[in-house]
Amino acid sequence: MSSSLSRKSSSRAPFSWDEPEGLAARGTLIVLAGRGEHGGVYERFGRRLAFDAYRVRALGDPTADPSVLDEAAELLADESSPGPKVLVGSDTGAHYAVHLAAGRAAAVDALILAGLPTTPWTGGSWEAEVEARTACPTHRARLTDDPAFRRGALGESPRLPEPRLDLVRVPVLALHGNDDPVSPVEQALKAYAGHPAVRTVTFDGGRHDVLNDASHRTAAATVVLFLERLRLSPELPVIAEGPA
Repeated sequence: MSSSLSRKSSSRAPFSWDEPEGLAARGTLIVLAGRGEHGGVYERFGRRLAFDAYRVRALGDPTADPSVLDEAAELLADESSPGPKVLVGSDTGAHYAVHLAAGRAAAVDALILAGLPTTPWTGGSWEAEVEARTACPTHRARLTDDPAFRRGALGESPRLPEPRLDLVRVPVLALHGNDDPVSPVEQALKAYAGHPAVRTVTFDGGRHDVLNDASHRTAAATVVLFLERLRLSPELPVIAEGPA
């Protein structure tokens, strides 16, 4: 497994985390970052999923660089990438993940949507933004000290594709923080209601960047369980049960 971030020489190459040496990859995750982010923001998530032998490729913010969607489509079409192939979208990246899957031009086996935005955010200051994003002190420090992270982007309202979940024909795992001030959980649950392919998981005290929040370990474990079920069947069979 890569012990650090790895990128090709191209300025748009994905941040990459690979399965441990000697193990076969169990699938490929392609991450679409949210407003202001870049793929390296998902290092902790990528490392943890790679430890479980999932190959992770993290791309940038499609609202800032629309060519990110072409990169995602190329990665999905790459026959050397092991399946199942799963698109992971955070914040506005979740909208674009749904857009790619709904178009059915890309070979997507499942979606993982984190912090789907439902309304504009008007928090203002950097202090308010970082508090809205995450309660994790480590991730707050990471964002504060990251020169490649674009502050203030969370307050932007870019034109986004409508999340046509009714056109998605693959399993969807939706992750959302119960205390998300950017996308109130009640509105997010309404967006997911009526779509039987969607399984929603909410996190007590969770903020907007649910993959990088204080409960990031629980979020990653939830993702791994979803992926393991997906590997067995698109019908997501139960693989672990408590006592009757």
